[in-house]
Amino acid sequence: MGHIINLAALLFVIWAGLSGHFTPLLLGIGLASTALAVHLAHRMDVFDHEKHPAMLTFRLVRYWIYLSVEVVKSSIDVTRRILRPGKSISPQVVPLPLPQKSELARVIYANSITLTPGTVTLRLTDDTILVHALSKEAAEELATGRMASAVPEIPGDEKP
Repeated sequence: MGHIINLAALLFVIWAGLSGHFTPLLLGIGLASTALAVHLAHRMDVFDHEKHPAMLTFRLVRYWIYLSVEVVKSSIDVTRRILRPGKSISPQVVPLPLPQKSELARVIYANSITLTPGTVTLRLTDDTILVHALSKEAAEELATGRMASAVPEIPGDEKP
C-alpha cells in the first residue's frame, strides 16, 4: 500500500509542478488523472515492489538541475558550431566506462547523454557505453567522467 501512496503523491506533485496551474478545477483534474494512472498501474501489476519511488526524488531533483545546465551549455555549443563556419564539427565515436552499479543508474546515464545536444548513446554493455559525439571537445568532456559521477546510484538495483 505504501508504494501506491508514494507513487500517487509523487505523480501528483510532478503533475502540479509541470502544469503550473493551481485552480480548483485543474487540481481536481490532476488528482483524477493521477488516481487513474495509479489505478491502472496497480491493475497491471507494474509496481516495483522493492523500492518506493519517493526515495529517488531528492537525489534526482539535484541531478535534473545538473542535467538542465548541461543541456543548455550543449545547446549553445551546438548552435555556435552550426552557425559559425569557423567552429569545427568533428564527429567522434568513443567507448566510455560505465561506473554505475545499478541498471537504473546506467539507463539514466545513457539517456542523459542522448538528451544532451551533440551526443547520442549508441550501445550500452555491461561495462562500457558507446557514444557518438558531434565534436572532439564533447567527447573529451564525457571522457572526464563528470556526468557519470553526477548520476545518482539507486540502492537495491545492482546488477548481479
